[in-house]
Amino acid sequence: MDYLPDQLVWEILDRIKKTADRNSVSLTCKRLHKVDSEQRKFIRVGCGLDPATESLNSVCNRFPYLEKVEIIYSGWMSKLGKQLDDQGLRVLSNNCPLLDDLTLSYCTFITDGGLSSLASCSKLSALRLNFSPRITGCGIISLVMGCKKLTVLHLVRCLNVSGVEWLEYLGKLETLEDLCIKNCRAIGEGDLIKLGPTWRKLKQLQFEVDANYRYMKFYDRLAIDRWQKQWIPCSSMLELSLVNCIISPGRGLACVLGKCTNLEKIHLDMCVGLRDADIVCLAHKSKNLRSISLRVPSDFSLPLLMNNPLRLTDESLKALAQSCSLLDSVRLSFSDGEFPSLSSFTLDGILALIQMCPIKELALDHVYSFNDFGMEALRSAKYLEILELVGCQEVTDEGIQLVGQFQQLRVLQLRKCLGITDDGLKPLVGACKLEMLVVEDCPQISERGVQGAAKSVTFRQDLLWMC
Repeated sequence: MDYLPDQLVWEILDRIKKTADRNSVSLTCKRLHKVDSEQRKFIRVGCGLDPATESLNSVCNRFPYLEKVEIIYSGWMSKLGKQLDDQGLRVLSNNCPLLDDLTLSYCTFITDGGLSSLASCSKLSALRLNFSPRITGCGIISLVMGCKKLTVLHLVRCLNVSGVEWLEYLGKLETLEDLCIKNCRAIGEGDLIKLGPTWRKLKQLQFEVDANYRYMKFYDRLAIDRWQKQWIPCSSMLELSLVNCIISPGRGLACVLGKCTNLEKIHLDMCVGLRDADIVCLAHKSKNLRSISLRVPSDFSLPLLMNNPLRLTDESLKALAQSCSLLDSVRLSFSDGEFPSLSSFTLDGILALIQMCPIKELALDHVYSFNDFGMEALRSAKYLEILELVGCQEVTDEGIQLVGQFQQLRVLQLRKCLGITDDGLKPLVGACKLEMLVVEDCPQISERGVQGAAKSVTFRQDLLWMC
C-alpha cells in the first residue's frame, strides 16, 4: 500500500460506498486513515452521538472537508443521552467551513440561537428542518441573512415558524429554487405572496397545510385577495405539490396554476375549491407536463362540499389529454371509499387520457367508475408499464384476465379490490408476463392463487379495513 500512487489510493476508496466498509478500511493503515479523512464529504449521525457535542466535535476534527451533514434523531429516547443542542450547532459551524447541505431531523433541543450560529456558514445552500418545535421565524431570518446562497429550504412540522420577514428576505435574494413547507401551522397560503421576485426562480414548491389545525383568519383572506393584484411569474417551476390548500377562484394559488409554463410534475391533494377551470388553464399552459396526481374529496367527506359542491369532472381530464402530449404518469384518487363520488371523473374522461397520452403509469384509488370496460380499453395503451388499482370494486375477474394482453405491462398492484378472485389471476400463472405482482388486502385472492403469477410476488392479507 505504501508504494501505490496517491491518485490510485483515492480511486480505491472512492469505489467503496458503504460507510461501514469505509470505516473498516480506514483502520487498516495510517495512509488509508488519512486519505479517508480528506475524502469524506458526507456523514449521517443521530442517536449514537453520546455525549452529543463532544462526539460531533471529534467527527468534525476527523473529517475537516465535510460538505453534507445529516443529524437525525428519529426514535430518540431520553435514555439514549442528551440530544444535540445549540452548542453542537456552533461546533458544526466553526469546524465545517465547506458545509453546503445540512439536514436537522427531530432535533428538538435546537433553538433560534443555535440556528443563528449557522449564519457564518457562507457556503450553505441547502437546509432541511424536520420537526424543530423550538425554532421560530427569528431563527430562520437570522440564518438566511447570513447564508445568501441558499437555494434549498425545507421546513416540515416547524410549528412555531411564521412566514413574514424571512419569506420577504428570500424573495429579495432571488436565489431560492426548492421550497418545501409542510404542516407549519403559522404559515398559510397568503404568506407565499411575500416571495415576490423569487417566484420566477423557483423550480420546486411543496406546500402542505395541516388539515387538523386549519382555520381561516380575516387577515388570511386579505392576504389571498392581494394575489389578484400581483403577477406571479412561475416560468421556472418544474414540480408543484399542494396538499390541503384552499384554491380561491382567480387569485392565490390559482394564479400559480395558470402561470407554470414549464411544469413537468404536479400533485394536488385535497385542495378545496379546485375547479375544472384551474386544471384546464394548467393544461393549456403546461405543455411539458409528464406527471399528474389528483386526490380529491368524495361527495360527503368535507362539509364544505354539502353547501358548495366544487368537483373536478371529465372536462379536466379531457383538457389534459388534448394539451399534454407528454403525460405518462397519472394518479387519480378519492379520499373516502365509504362515500364514493358519483359525479366526478367518469370512464369517458379516464379513457381520453389513456387513448391520447403515452401513459406508462396509471394508478386509480377508489375510482368506482373504472370497470371491466376500462380494463378492455387498456389493451390499446401500448406504453403502459405500471398499473395500480386500489378499491376499484367494479373491476372483476373478467377485466383482470385481460392483463396478459397488455403489451408492455410489467408491474401490477391490487389493493382492497373486492371483485377479483384467484380465477382472475390464473392466466398469469406460469406465463412469466409480469416482473412484479403486489396483492394486498383483497379478500377473494389467496396466497396460493398468486404463486407463479409474476417473477416477484408480494402478498398480504389484512381485512380489518372491512370491519
